[in-house]
Parts: sequence; structure tokens; C-alpha cells
Amino acid sequence: MNLFKHPWILLLMPLAGLLAGLARAQADRRLNSAGMPAPLPALRTLRARLFSVLPFWGRMAAIALLILALARPQKASRGEVPPAEGIDIMLALDTSYSMAAEDFAPYNRLEAAKKAAADFVKKRRNDRIGVTVFGGTALLTCPLTLDYQSVLEMLESSYINMTRADGTAIGDAIVTAVNHLKESKAKSKVIVLLTDGRSNMGLVTDLSLAAKTATAYDIKIYTIGTAGKGRAQISTGDPMQPVIYVDEDLDEPTLREIAGLTGGEFYRAKNYMELDKIYGRIDSLEKTKFEAKTYTNYTDLYLYFLAPALALLALLFILERTYFRTVP
Repeated sequence: MNLFKHPWILLLMPLAGLLAGLARAQADRRLNSAGMPAPLPALRTLRARLFSVLPFWGRMAAIALLILALARPQKASRGEVPPAEGIDIMLALDTSYSMAAEDFAPYNRLEAAKKAAADFVKKRRNDRIGVTVFGGTALLTCPLTLDYQSVLEMLESSYINMTRADGTAIGDAIVTAVNHLKESKAKSKVIVLLTDGRSNMGLVTDLSLAAKTATAYDIKIYTIGTAGKGRAQISTGDPMQPVIYVDEDLDEPTLREIAGLTGGEFYRAKNYMELDKIYGRIDSLEKTKFEAKTYTNYTDLYLYFLAPALALLALLFILERTYFRTVP
């Protein structure tokens, strides 16, 4: 958006034109009062034509440009100030071997979880996000950050059995996520924990105690169970045994208890569409609410008018003493 800092100076524009017209009329009257005989025939040379136009109109253009420069034209650009405090979110993702089950067509469980989590991250704004993966142990793979591209890259690079420890350590995953959220000054702290099984490994075996620890630091846990009903197959890549089957082993009551103790919610997804909707639901529940504050930056543009005005005056000065100069 373009504007003028001193718009009242533009009122000089018609006044300058009026004074120039009066000056020209006065010059004509002086010539007439000198008692000149019949007017000389008009010269048709290029120099004569330029001389009849450039000195007067060139000065008029220069004056107009100077007035515009004095009015201080500016370009205004507006932006939005992010809130001082947002939400800190830790995504805890199960990468145990059973997450390779292919009941979330066209994806396996881990691929579906990664895609839905990535869509969730892309919807966030001004909230720090981190990633913890777990199997038989838990591992922080991305600390809390506003660099969403790094979060997306870390999600994409997650793979089956990433922790190189068999089993499912849900308690360790909660404690690891809590350790990286507990010192946060955010107004809201959230863990989104996704798993397809039950806790059977790890140092922290009391999941209720882990949930209460999260509550002590005002951390809310949303738990997502990702498993279809019944058995699911896993491709092995072995021609002798191309697939194996895993039974449904989701510990829904415990996941529901964890969410309830911390003020979160439990969700069950049996296919990718349900999983995507669950992340959308969490996204709508955990939104940073703030009044947008805007700022405006101003860039001066007066040089775009001042420079050509000075150049034009310099050109006229040179022409009148060289090209337009006449010998009496």
C-alpha cells in the first residue's frame, strides 16, 4: 500500500502551476510592451522546437517531482505479530514391529500414523512441536521447535524398530516426553501418544504413575490406538514366508485411563480415514487463541522523485548553456 507522510504538501501542485502560468503571461506582456514589430516567422528547426518546450515544461516537471518528494511517498507493508506463548506438543510415535501391520490400506500402521501426524503438523501455527519414538525403549528424535520442516523430515525418516529394542515401552515414552515438556513455559503442554499395542517393556511399568507425573507438570495426554479388529498381516519380503500375522493386542482400557488421568482423550482408529479425523479433532481442541496484533513497516520512496527532478534540472542547466545557447 502506497501513501504520503505529508499529503498536505500536494496542495502546492496547483499553486505551482498557477505561478508558472502567471510568470509566462508576464513574460509575454513584457515582449509586447517592448514595441516589437510584426512577430518573427516561427523557426522549424529541431533546436527551436525543443527550446520552445523544454525550458518551461522541464522546470514544471521538475517542480512537480520535487513537490512529490517533499510529500514523502511511502510504501507500507503490514505483518502479524505471533503470540508470546503458544502450545508445546510432543508427538510420541510407536515404531515397534507390529506397526508394520497392513490393515490401514493403502498404508501400514506406521506409514498411516506418519502421514496423519504430518498433516497435523502442517496445520499448526506458532506452536512448538517435538517427536519421540518408542519401541522397547524411548528416544527423543526431534526436540521442541518451531521449525516445522525439521519436524516433518524427522517424521518421514521414522521407521519400524527404530529404537532397535523389541517390545512396546509406553511408560518410557510418556516419561521421555514429560522430561522435555516439564520446563516449558507454554500456556498448554500436550503429548499425543500413538500405539497399536500394550506396554510390555521399559523401565517405567506403572503407566498410572507415568500419567500422574504428566499431570503434576500440567501436561495433557491424548492417546490414539491404531489397530484394526482381529488379525492383521505383515509382509516379510521372504519368499518362503511372504506374510506373517499378528493378533490384535491394543490395551484400550489402559490408554483410556492415561488420557483420563491427564485431562486428555482416548481415540481408537481402525483405518487411515479415522486416524486422520482423530488428528483433526485434536488440532481443533488444542488451538492457540489470541488476538492478532499487526505491525506496519514504512519504506520511503522520495528518492524515486527527487533523483529524476535533480537530473532534469541539471540537464536543463547544461542544455541552456550549450545546445540552446544563442549568440546575439
